[in-house]
Amino acid sequence: MYFFKRALYLIPLLLVISFLAFVLVRVAPGGPFDKERKPASPEIERNLKAKYHLDEPLWKQYARYLAGLARGDFGPSLKYRNHTVNDILLQGLPVSLSLGFIAFGFAQAIGIPLGFYTAVRRGQWADYGGSFLALLAVCVPGFVVGPLLIMWLAVKFHWFPVGLWETPWHAVLPMVALGLYFGGKIARLMREGMLNTLSAEYITTARAKGLRESVILWKHAFRLAVLPVLSYSGPLLADLLTGSFVVENIFQIPGVGVFLVNSSLNRDYTMVVGLVLLYAALLVVLNLLVDLSYSLLDPRVKHE
Repeated sequence: MYFFKRALYLIPLLLVISFLAFVLVRVAPGGPFDKERKPASPEIERNLKAKYHLDEPLWKQYARYLAGLARGDFGPSLKYRNHTVNDILLQGLPVSLSLGFIAFGFAQAIGIPLGFYTAVRRGQWADYGGSFLALLAVCVPGFVVGPLLIMWLAVKFHWFPVGLWETPWHAVLPMVALGLYFGGKIARLMREGMLNTLSAEYITTARAKGLRESVILWKHAFRLAVLPVLSYSGPLLADLLTGSFVVENIFQIPGVGVFLVNSSLNRDYTMVVGLVLLYAALLVVLNLLVDLSYSLLDPRVKHE
C-alpha cells in the first residue's frame, strides 16, 4: 500500500515540475528566435510565434502542452526545425541510456569493492592506498580524465577509438571518464558505511558467538553498510541516464546531454521542459525503487 500511494503521488508531482519548468523557462530573458543568424523582422517574428502558439496566454499554452503530453507528444523543437522533441529523444536517449548504464556499472564495480576492502583493512597500508585512490578519483573531474584517456590510450597507443559511438570499444573510454568520479564517491560512502556497521553492537555480539569473520562481513555487515550507497545510487543513475554534456561532447557521443545544455542556451522551450520532465521522472521512479530495496536489505525498515 505504501508504494502504491507513492506511485500515485508521482503524477501530481510531475505535473508541478512540468508547470514550474514551463513557466520558468519562459520568464527567463531572451527567446527562441533571438539568436538567429539574421534578425527576424517583426512580421516574421509574429508569424513564428503564431506558428508555435507563443502569442497565446501562458495558461492556454500550458493547457495545450498538457494535452500533447496526454498523447505522449512533447511538442516540436523551436530550434531544430522539422524535428519534434520526441524525434530527438528517440535518437539520443538510447545512446545516453547505454552510456549511463555502463558508467553506473563501472562506478559500482570499482567503488563497492574498494570501499569494502579499505574498511576491512582499516589502519593498514591497503586502507591508505585505497582511500588515496578514491579521493583522487573524486578530485579529478571527467573533463580532465577524458582528454588524458584520449591522448594516451587512443592517440599514443591506439588501444581504443578516439570518439563516436559505433562499437563496444567506443564505450570504454567514455565509461571510464564518466564513471571514475562516481566510483570514488561510492568507495568513500561504502567505506564509511562499513566502518559504522563494524562498530555496531550486534557485530561485536556476532564475533563473541564465534561466527567466522567472512560470515560477519558479508552476511551481517555488508547488507547494512551498502545502504548509503543505495541511497546515492538512485539520483546517480538518473543523472547518468540523462547523459553528461561534458563527456558526450569530448567523445562526440550523440546523446541527449548536448541537447539539454544547448536547448537551455537557445531557449528551446519545448526541449527544455521535455528533458526536465524526463530527468524528473527518472529521478522519482529510481528513488521509489531505492525505498523498495531498503526494505529488502534492512529488515528493520517497514513501509506501511
